[in-house]
Amino acid sequence: MTDPDFNLLTALDALLTEASVVGAARRLSLSTSAMSRTLGRLREVTGDPLLVRAGRIMVLTPYAQANRDRARNAVLEARAVLQPASVELNLAQLEREFTLRTNDGFVDAFGPALIAAVAKVAPRVCLRFMPKPEKNTRYLREGLVDIEIGVQSNMGPEIRLQTLFRDRYVGVVRKEHPLAAAESVDVNAYIRWGHVVASRRGQPHGPVDEALAALGLTRNIVSIVPGFPSALAVAQASDLIALVPASFLQQSQIHLHVFELPFKTRPITISQMWHPRMEVDSAHRWLRQTVLAVCQQRYPWELSV
Repeated sequence: MTDPDFNLLTALDALLTEASVVGAARRLSLSTSAMSRTLGRLREVTGDPLLVRAGRIMVLTPYAQANRDRARNAVLEARAVLQPASVELNLAQLEREFTLRTNDGFVDAFGPALIAAVAKVAPRVCLRFMPKPEKNTRYLREGLVDIEIGVQSNMGPEIRLQTLFRDRYVGVVRKEHPLAAAESVDVNAYIRWGHVVASRRGQPHGPVDEALAALGLTRNIVSIVPGFPSALAVAQASDLIALVPASFLQQSQIHLHVFELPFKTRPITISQMWHPRMEVDSAHRWLRQTVLAVCQQRYPWELSV
């Protein structure tokens, strides 16, 4: 039996990821005509068209759709197998870009310290922070990101997970707000005022509303904004109460009054997640250790309320 040309796997991965001959050619630094010929070979090998035209664009066939993740994993696993098992890590000479998928709050709170910690020992390493508009395991599974950071969740049995720290929500109002003069804020005072809520998905309710509901209470949500910086800006310019994680607020250079919530909410567990293919990668392991060290150094937070 003649083994198939395993070089075709790289081309197949590029074609299924890009869903475009032009995009795949650009990714592999090939001409469009060369990639078209490779697509022809792949169609012959697999017995499937893989990409078909739908109007002005190309779309994946059901076979291609079902095997897109398998092709990506096969390429990544093959690269891992063919790399030296033990390579001495020289951080001073390491040239690599790591992609971290996380939300703006983490970047604002920990980004400067993490960038400085990495640059101090590995000046040729670049950290690229990717936005995280939704929870999705495909970025880790397809090797599009190196580490995902966020609220601990079920990412699947294969995804590695490590707790970085546990956070909590606090209330924030402008310095001139009537609540700023109070020694403590009780629950009745809390619900008496309007609230601005930060939600990437535009959802108005969260852990605070669950805690209030348990007390038979509700709050008046006046505005929903996409992120914590926007919520703080609204609170600073109005009488609305903003809700932000304590870790985010500590690093924000703002002139606002912070107070503890007058009820208990679920703690926020922030974790870093990665695919098992990166488990023994020495550079990746060093980055994970650096992320953990930076988070532990800067947490728990001591808030002046």
